[in-house]
Amino acid sequence: MIGIQWIIFIGVAVVSWLVQLNLQNKFKKYSKIPTNNGMTGREVAQKMLYDNGIYDVQVTCTPGHLTDHYNPANKTVNLSESVYNSNSVMAAAVAAHECGHAVQHACAYGPLQMRSALVPVVSFASQWVTWVILAGILLINSFPSILLAGIILFALTTLFSFVTLPVEINASKRALVWLSSSGITNSYNHDKAEDALRSAAYTYVVAALGSLATLIYYIMIFMGRRE
Repeated sequence: MIGIQWIIFIGVAVVSWLVQLNLQNKFKKYSKIPTNNGMTGREVAQKMLYDNGIYDVQVTCTPGHLTDHYNPANKTVNLSESVYNSNSVMAAAVAAHECGHAVQHACAYGPLQMRSALVPVVSFASQWVTWVILAGILLINSFPSILLAGIILFALTTLFSFVTLPVEINASKRALVWLSSSGITNSYNHDKAEDALRSAAYTYVVAALGSLATLIYYIMIFMGRRE
C-alpha cells in the first residue's frame, strides 16, 4: 500500500512540475509577442467587460506572477503586474480569460455559481483535512470513523477541483471568441493565445486528477483496514 502511495504522489508531482514548467515557458515566449493594437492587459480587460455590457467590475493590479484571478465577491478582475501593464498576446489572453469569469458571473453561469457556493465549505475542509486524515490513518483500527470523516473532507476538495474545470475551460472559450471577434488577435497570433490558455487549463486538469487519485488511495486504506 505504501508503494502505491509513493507512486501516486511522485507521479502527480512530476506531471504537475512538467505542466507548470510548460506554462512558464509559454508565458515567457508569448509575452514577447505584441498585440495588433498595442493594448495592455488592463485595456483589454476593460474593453471586454464593456463589450459585454459589464460596467460594475473593476480591473485592478495585484502583486506576484501568475496571480491573476476574478473575485466574484467584490467584482474585481485582478491582473498580475506582468499582465496589467503588458501589451503582449499572453497578457491579452490572460486578461480576457479572467474577464470571461466576470461574464460568467453576469450571466449566472451554473458551474461558477456552484463553485462559489462551495468556497466556504472547501475553505473549512482544506484547513482540517490533512490533520484529520493523518489522525485517521494512525487510529484506523481503533477509530475508523475519523478516517472516514477525513475522506469526506477530502472528497469535497476533489469535487471543487472538478467543478473548477468547466469554469476555467468555458472562460477560455469566451475569451478566445472575443479576442478574435474584437480584433485583439489575428490569424498570426490567435493560435498563440489559444495555446497559452490551453497550457493554463492543463494545470487544473492535473490538479483534479491528482486529487482524485489521492482520494481513491485514502478510500483503499479505509476499505482494507481489516485485511
